[in-house]
Amino acid sequence: MISRWCKEHGVELPMPVGDIDDGEVTEAHKYRLRSLLHKLSLSALDQKEAARELRLLTKRMPSFRRLFGDSEVIQKLLSPLSPGVACTDPELHEDLITAVLNLSFDESNKRAFVEDEKLITFIIDSLKSGTIQTRSNAAAAILSLSALDINKHIIGKTDAIKNLVDLLEKGHPSSMKDAVSAIFNLCIAHENKARTVREGAVQIILSKIIMDRVLVDEFFTLLALLSSHSKAVAALGSHGAVPFFMGILRDNSISDRSKENCVAILYIIFFNDKTKRKEIKEDEIANGTLSKLAQCGTSRAKRKASGILDRLNIVQSSKHIT
Repeated sequence: MISRWCKEHGVELPMPVGDIDDGEVTEAHKYRLRSLLHKLSLSALDQKEAARELRLLTKRMPSFRRLFGDSEVIQKLLSPLSPGVACTDPELHEDLITAVLNLSFDESNKRAFVEDEKLITFIIDSLKSGTIQTRSNAAAAILSLSALDINKHIIGKTDAIKNLVDLLEKGHPSSMKDAVSAIFNLCIAHENKARTVREGAVQIILSKIIMDRVLVDEFFTLLALLSSHSKAVAALGSHGAVPFFMGILRDNSISDRSKENCVAILYIIFFNDKTKRKEIKEDEIANGTLSKLAQCGTSRAKRKASGILDRLNIVQSSKHIT
């Protein structure tokens, strides 16, 4: 009754921050959404107020998110944006991309969002500019949307990977972390590994670990996933990864998790790139790197190190017989 009276008399129905979301979509929710979408078509001040409230509502009210699966609603949500033009108000931009991120958590929105060309373009464009939080939340939105396997393939065919890799290279550490997670999720689809390597991810990741020592665990986890693709193995070999990885395995400041992924990558390189076996063998003779890991590493690290050592012995024996 209150909702109907407010609607008839043009009064906005308040939705206090302390409201408890019982999971039901109510008429009050629908009325509030219509009101806020209308404000997004008005003055700059109205747009900012509406975007901020939408950001808050989509964060704390899961039921409210279910109202956004319609393409017409999505278009109204993005109405303050001009096609092909970057948002000139950083706060408005941040509030809109954060609302999109919050909305992407609803399973019913994931497919609809990826299939909406204007929305996916807005997310990808948000990786390039705006506040640190804007770029981080854009990467997080891609991570959320790529939870669906079909979306991994759809997103992979856009410019998302290119811009996520750019964010790895030039972004703030917090946005880089979201970008790593998004790329990892996308690369569960095998064809996206080649796209990621093609955009220069391997050399960028190696540079970040060598020069900056940032997100080491996360970067090695991503490299381990990428290394199952032949293009990544070739890129690792051509950028001097083998001696660097052998050094990492001797570095006491590196976590067991990173060493485990590091030797797993070396294992793949060893068995897929015969030209690198000599480097690994010479380091092993000089430093006993793999032998130490085979004794003191995690169970997985021990298996990978032992596998390489066993093969080195076979190679050495065959040469002796010849």
